[in-house]
Amino acid sequence: MNDPLSMSLADASEALRRKELSPVALTEASLARIEATEPFVDAFVRVIGDEAIIAAREAEIEIAAGRWRGPLHGIPVAVKDLCDMAGLPTTCSSKVRQNHIADADSACVERLRAAGAVIVGKTHMHEFAYGITTPKSGNPWNPEYSPGGSSGGSAATVALNGCFMAVGTDTGGSIRIPSAVCGITGLKPTFGRVSRFGIAPLSWSLDHVGPLTRTARDAALCLQALAGFDPRDPGSADEPVGDYVSALEGGVKGLRIGVPKNYFFEQVDPEVEDAVRAALKVLANAGASLHEVEIPYAEQIMAVQFGLVMPEASAYHRNELRDHADLYEEDVRSFLEAGELILATDYINALRVRGVIQQAWRKLYEGVDVIIGPAVASPAKLRGAASVTWADGAIEPITPVFVRLAAPGNITGLPSVAVPCGFTRSGLPMAFQAIGRPFDEATILRLANTYQGETNWHLQTPPLALSKSNGKAVA
Repeated sequence: MNDPLSMSLADASEALRRKELSPVALTEASLARIEATEPFVDAFVRVIGDEAIIAAREAEIEIAAGRWRGPLHGIPVAVKDLCDMAGLPTTCSSKVRQNHIADADSACVERLRAAGAVIVGKTHMHEFAYGITTPKSGNPWNPEYSPGGSSGGSAATVALNGCFMAVGTDTGGSIRIPSAVCGITGLKPTFGRVSRFGIAPLSWSLDHVGPLTRTARDAALCLQALAGFDPRDPGSADEPVGDYVSALEGGVKGLRIGVPKNYFFEQVDPEVEDAVRAALKVLANAGASLHEVEIPYAEQIMAVQFGLVMPEASAYHRNELRDHADLYEEDVRSFLEAGELILATDYINALRVRGVIQQAWRKLYEGVDVIIGPAVASPAKLRGAASVTWADGAIEPITPVFVRLAAPGNITGLPSVAVPCGFTRSGLPMAFQAIGRPFDEATILRLANTYQGETNWHLQTPPLALSKSNGKAVA
């Protein structure tokens, strides 16, 4: 087995279960791939190689003894550096927290450890997840471009086959944006589906936790391990956890797909629009039916998104901002200071309008099963880019370019998955997103899995992973 890192998580898991692949060898290959590609993308805040090898040896002993824990047992994974890991710093890619040592594991780390996953490190992010880039990291398809954010390091290492899954968070697209621009599959579950305990918040009412993987099947396997009620998270939902893997089968015949006639295809890169509409044709040919839908209250979406995230973020950072304002990056500090100027009445109105939007979206699903549009309006942009100039001459700041199509999923709390669906002429990935009913991750994952069975966009690997790798595992 020359390069097991190129396998899907599902296939690598099966090879481990059958003892055809060694967890130690797989982890050594993962660490070698990370070492080889880090000079180019800088995806990790911290690589914990020694701890990972110890965990891999434990997994190897358990599997050899017939104590296989499940699909993540012995699989190298990473976590975004706002997730607590006992004894390690949780920096949130910020100088503000450079000395913050976690005294316990976050819920997602607890669940990964219980599943037997091997955690190889903590990934870079936009400082405190407050942005749509990851300034320290590069895009795996072209390091001069941004990997998106805020979970950019997570997306970059998964795309480079450095590990098989990375945990991300999503407040305004921070799982789906980097997944889309790095060419991988990113799942934002329903609000409350995965516990946020032990994770530094950005916005309490909008934060979600989910997996970044290469395939929809891999995302289903990871959600199976991560999902579940947790009383330590006030937003956690006490809803049954389904069998996401079994639900992948069955195709999309008879599935009703809502295609927005407003908002999602407005001011979108032409190559992105063409790729998404081509993906819709693939799904229609597979048996789904397409239905035009009108996105309700579209003009209020961005006002509600920022009307919630800005004051909530400023409330969380209030004390640190007063004591250590000089340690924040300029863009994040500016957002936090601006958030303190938002009136309580404006915040309450944003909450009320969100309720109206949520109710209106529930009505949408009376006629369709899932809604599909572009995951982001544009492919990746050069690192440091401040804006995008559209064909009509309009100049749009970089943040709304990447947030506005992701925001509905956060405001409504509905599950959404970003799925690779093509490349631009310059070789940068593009993606669509599928948004489903509350706690119906099974349907959007089934749709994504069906699409990936008909196409091979998700199988493409950045040349950087091949040309800079110096690590191979031995079965």
